Amino acid sequence: YVQLNENKACIMDLSKSCLAEAQFHELPKFEQGKVRESYSLPDGRRVMVATDRQSAFDQVLASVPYKGQVLNQTAQFWFNKTEDICPNHVVNYPDPNVIIAKDLEMLPVEMVVRDYITGSTETSIWPMYERGERTLYGINFPEGLKKNQKLPETILTPTTKAAQGDHDAPITPAEIVAQGLLDQEQWDELARISLAIFARGREIAADNGLILVDTKYEFGLDETGTITLADEVHTPDSSRYWLKSSYEKRLAEAKEPESLDKEFLRLWISGKCDPYTDPIPDIPEDTIIEFSGKYIALYEQVTGLKFVYPDNSQPVGERVRANLAAALPEFFSKDG
Repeated sequence: YVQLNENKACIMDLSKSCLAEAQFHELPKFEQGKVRESYSLPDGRRVMVATDRQSAFDQVLASVPYKGQVLNQTAQFWFNKTEDICPNHVVNYPDPNVIIAKDLEMLPVEMVVRDYITGSTETSIWPMYERGERTLYGINFPEGLKKNQKLPETILTPTTKAAQGDHDAPITPAEIVAQGLLDQEQWDELARISLAIFARGREIAADNGLILVDTKYEFGLDETGTITLADEVHTPDSSRYWLKSSYEKRLAEAKEPESLDKEFLRLWISGKCDPYTDPIPDIPEDTIIEFSGKYIALYEQVTGLKFVYPDNSQPVGERVRANLAAALPEFFSKDG
């Protein structure tokens, strides 16, 4: 892990080192998601800026220094590692927080792949199993499973894609086809691709001392109708990672695995309140900095690369704007 005091030294001013929003009036068709700001360009490209906003329990909770850079650069690593399995939406990366991508016709299902029974959200399989449910997402589960143990086989637990502020909803493959969200051929292909990408991620993560526990994928269709991997892949926002070295011991002791993902923050919040009914308390600065360190540690452990801290003499938003102006000069006037 990145030491807390080392990380603090790189965060002299949270307001400078955090990108809470990235709205640039020069770019057209602005959309704001939980974490990303995006713009649709007339030529079929999409600009996506990964902010440092942190969401959990379908709420934006805080800004975490360098989180957007970690997400964008971790996704870049995995897009490169999986492009032989499925084409992706990447065009280029003009800034550590920015990707320019193909603007796709997004498919209305999130493909969630799981190797372990765990989780704390309403669509996670452990809370459902703990309540006594034994048929989840159309899959029959045996009695006697314990939280965080490995499943007998890798499973797909798709969800519908909710609008911002709403909750994703569990759905079975049969319901997906019956409701016309996908046809059978599309479902079969998405299932095949999702399991293949997950297997690649599991292998690379294991080589680097990590367990890829579960993840979600989003896909769209390009201008030729080709299924294309989009959004992000195997980032700590879309995936759950555990440290392999301590997993068995902590499982035997009924302790939560050591994680390098946003479950750290989910568990912190769940220990303070019921996040679905109670107001979420303010998150202390040291907790946010520790969380930032976990994201940076994940990036370094997954990629084998040293995280490069940007020059904090310039606020992140100003740097992003300058790099976008250089990449897309047709949209930015010289005087800004």
